[in-house]
Amino acid sequence: MAERTSGFVVNRQPGFATVAMICFFLLYLPIVTLVIYAFNANTSMAVWGGFSLRWFHQAWNNEQVIDASIRSLRIASVAAVIATICATMAALATTRTRPYRGLTAKYAFINQPLMVPEIVTAVALLIFFSRIKVATGYSGLGYLILAHTAFCIPFAYLPIRARLENMDLTLETAAADLYATPWKTFRRVTLPLLWPGILAGFMLAFVISLDDVVITEFVKSGGQDTLPTYMLGQLRRIVTPEMNAISTVFLLISVVIVTLFFLISRRRT
Repeated sequence: MAERTSGFVVNRQPGFATVAMICFFLLYLPIVTLVIYAFNANTSMAVWGGFSLRWFHQAWNNEQVIDASIRSLRIASVAAVIATICATMAALATTRTRPYRGLTAKYAFINQPLMVPEIVTAVALLIFFSRIKVATGYSGLGYLILAHTAFCIPFAYLPIRARLENMDLTLETAAADLYATPWKTFRRVTLPLLWPGILAGFMLAFVISLDDVVITEFVKSGGQDTLPTYMLGQLRRIVTPEMNAISTVFLLISVVIVTLFFLISRRRT
């Protein structure tokens, strides 16, 4: 009788399921508690006073919240579009080519913002843009958009590159054999097949920009609060259930976008 061998399987080890359940419980319990107390009618954050939409209504009529929300959406939309365009060009340049010396270094360079602590990136952007502000006198939203774009490019690059690597190169080769120009091949063959990856990259960059606090806090000028930095400022003064309501809406938006990203990234041609 042949001796049966078995490899080490992590999820079959004793106690693995228990530890995993405890970790998930500790991770999601604060979020669930926040969502529950967003519907609390009581002003106190710790005493349940019944179900109410009072704080959602109050946040909806708060002009500072509305201004910060619109500013966040503007910055995230523009930054995500620019980041997606740059990421698409970078993905095409690093996948639609033969392997050569230095290609791995390019991968590392593009993905570097993912490896560097965000606080380091924020300080570097602060120093860089402060010099430009002093030299030009301009202090508009352009700096925040550029900062978010630089930070979001690798997030958009990953799903786009993954999509390109799974695409059959022979389709583009066949189009070239049929005398299609490089631009026509890209527009009629590559782009339609790549579109789910581009859309997934855009949504991922959008939600990363929308939720960003650290880089925004360092780069923004006076009166340029986004919704996350506005919430941070309010929490430093007083914690109210209104912050729970805003956080719940933010959570819902993030969940919807991430779910769409997951569904789109799973699409196959």
